Amino acid sequence: MGKKIVVALGGNAILTDDPTAAGQIKALTNTSGKLIKLIEAGYELIITHGNGPQVGNLLLQQEAADSKSNPAMPLDTVVAMTQGSIGFWLQNTLYTTMQKAGIDKPVVTILTQVLVSEDDPAFQHPTKPIGPFIAKEEADRRAAASGDTYVEDAGRGYRKVVPSPKPISILEADTIRALVNNGVVTISAGGGGIPVIRHGAAYKGAEAVIDKDFAAAKLAEIAKADYLLILTAVENVYINFNRPDQERLQEVTVRQMKQYIKEGHFAAGSMLPKIEASISFVENVKNAKAYITSLDNVEAVISGGSTTIITN
Repeated sequence: MGKKIVVALGGNAILTDDPTAAGQIKALTNTSGKLIKLIEAGYELIITHGNGPQVGNLLLQQEAADSKSNPAMPLDTVVAMTQGSIGFWLQNTLYTTMQKAGIDKPVVTILTQVLVSEDDPAFQHPTKPIGPFIAKEEADRRAAASGDTYVEDAGRGYRKVVPSPKPISILEADTIRALVNNGVVTISAGGGGIPVIRHGAAYKGAEAVIDKDFAAAKLAEIAKADYLLILTAVENVYINFNRPDQERLQEVTVRQMKQYIKEGHFAAGSMLPKIEASISFVENVKNAKAYITSLDNVEAVISGGSTTIITN
């Protein structure tokens, strides 16, 4: 069996400038063309993905159509719905891409529940942006009408924020391990997974969205993966980013990365969670490596080209 690699897809791998189903399928067809390089190189592939824009857009649709006869679905259910739709598109495009390349491997999407704690402080301090960017006036209007929280995000406008608790475990862990160990390309924990809280012998959905990078690290840990690959918009992580003295990071240790975090090099809503998730995985899995790079640079992982690699 080949080395196991968990690939965490960023939003740009799914949604570009066309939010229609056809537009997202087109983007994922391109993404599948890049991911197949890992399969061809002999890796056992476990895929997870974000859902921030999709879950926010679907919530807006739910709210717009809300009525007594057609009530809006809660956030946990909307996360499940986007996990299903994105999983379908990715499963379909990846299977088609493999068939065209002469690769006969099964691919499946697992509707995945992720355990979180009801005492997680994130429930009192929502920080996870979802949905489209809107103007401040519209954000204020929606906040007044719904009681939701909107914050300025990345200088591009205002977005709704929801709680983002840390993942504790994955309920379908044994199933995911069994599939991967039998050579099945597995799509799981999409959108960070469906957050659930344990109540006695039962699990109840939580109104939250788990950060997909932390869910990816937990997925890689429980799958005993050799590598975690977090795909983002840049080929490398930088310190002093966008300054004259910016420095590209290539092979770095957990200790170095922790120091860079203390020095404030990484933005909380951008690169920081990717690095923290990578550190968590590398610290919890023996001889593991975490890669951070762009989708277009995936082949560098195979060839030894320029990426950011985090080791213990």
